[in-house]
Amino acid sequence: MKMGFRKPSIKKSIKARTNGKVKRKIKSSIDPTYGKKGMGFVKNPKKAVYNKVYKKTTFGIDDIFKLFRK
Repeated sequence: MKMGFRKPSIKKSIKARTNGKVKRKIKSSIDPTYGKKGMGFVKNPKKAVYNKVYKKTTFGIDDIFKLFRK
């Protein structure tokens, strides 16, 4: 498990904001449980727990900027 600073990837960031938006629209129109709170744990509990711990133990450049905006 990684702890500390996440290395930013501009390529992945741009891809998530463009291609990902279209995929999310399609998936949410097909699957009524897609994107709902708690569904990740229902579908894959092991991955959901890992992601929860990862998000709490690492930080990225966006998190640093959020601290200065407050």
